[in-house]
Amino acid sequence: MGDTGIGALLLRLRTERGWTQQKAADEYNALEGRAAMTGKEIGRYEREARTPVPYTRRHLALVFEVEVALLDRAVAVSKRRRDDGDAAEGPDGLAPPPPAERSVAGAVSADASLSAEFARFITQRNVDELVVEQLEADVARLARSYVSHPLLELYVEIKQLRDGVFELLRGRQRPRQTSDLYVSASRLCGLCAHVCLDLGHYDSAATHARTARACAEAAGHEGMLAWVRAVESLIAYWTGRYEQAARLAQAGRHHRAGGSIGARLASLEARSLAIAGDEVGAAAALADAERSRDGMLGHDDAPGVFAFPAAKQFAYVGTTHLAIGGRDHVQQAIASADTAIRLYRGADDDDRSVGDLFAAHLDLARGHMLLGDLDGTEAMVGFVLEAPVERVSASIVRRLVDLGRELSGRQYGGAAQVTQLRERIQHTAVLAAPPAARPPELPT
Repeated sequence: MGDTGIGALLLRLRTERGWTQQKAADEYNALEGRAAMTGKEIGRYEREARTPVPYTRRHLALVFEVEVALLDRAVAVSKRRRDDGDAAEGPDGLAPPPPAERSVAGAVSADASLSAEFARFITQRNVDELVVEQLEADVARLARSYVSHPLLELYVEIKQLRDGVFELLRGRQRPRQTSDLYVSASRLCGLCAHVCLDLGHYDSAATHARTARACAEAAGHEGMLAWVRAVESLIAYWTGRYEQAARLAQAGRHHRAGGSIGARLASLEARSLAIAGDEVGAAAALADAERSRDGMLGHDDAPGVFAFPAAKQFAYVGTTHLAIGGRDHVQQAIASADTAIRLYRGADDDDRSVGDLFAAHLDLARGHMLLGDLDGTEAMVGFVLEAPVERVSASIVRRLVDLGRELSGRQYGGAAQVTQLRERIQHTAVLAAPPAARPPELPT
């Protein structure tokens, strides 16, 4: 670096770190504690349109972690080159070219050096196709396992993998690989959002969802943009904002995405509208979900929590009919929940969603209760009450509490069977309820 001018030296120091000119300025300003530098000014120094004064050089040396003497020598080299017009002969013993020609030749040479520097920069990358393929395989494995395994069993790996992708994105890679990394980051943030949803930490879930959406937008991935809207709709639903949940699902349907996402969004919309009291809208959305399933184009890009199997769709249909109410709808809800359970029981272990099985059993319990069949209610609730409490998510706790509240109604007359069932429900709800006042204290 001894014969390097100040412009080429600053360019090299910056590109070695993978920084933009604005990033270098931000680092300088952080050191100064004020907005003393801009990215454009860094560019002027690199082009040698300006020379950093000694005060500025001292701070630039701290930013790039080099000796200030190195920058001082580089400034001297640049000055000597500008003053070379005073030399009597060129390096080959011939008379030097006229000043104008020397100026053009120097500019052309410097420009070629900049091109060479950039060529070296773009060959230095931290990701290749094998890294991207392994990431996609890991995300797919976690997404599939998520629906059938305890949350804390997977969350540490989800978080570590997400942090690793974030770090890769701060480095250098080819544009296509950068896009693939953003898709993986979006999916991993989506998994984090689901963890928070299932733990009842809705603000944290919303934060992860926003980051997932930003990553999907950076990648231009329509499927993930639609899927994130589904997550945001879920967050709104479980925080009691049913009309907003329906609007978010509708917004997701505007994205041109293949696979089962259309059926998912229409089902979310139907359930939200039913709870909000819009029976006509809910019925229309259910019909849209069926049409989306029948006309589904292609397969889902990722399995597990990113897919929307027919079993899950039937579970949503059951919940929607229960929310609409009336004997006919209750009977349809029971039929749909029965179908969801049958389909899940026939699936592979890793595709058998524990949460959806719980939800379908509780819909069946409520359906039997509304039809006056307390034995059927107790049998269906028992499936959830007998499960390990660590498998019971915040939404299932909410359903249990709501069912217990309904069982306290006057029509059940305080029967011993009902009283005992409500006590069992209350006991499980207390044991399974996640702390609501603080974020999840998960291992890191």
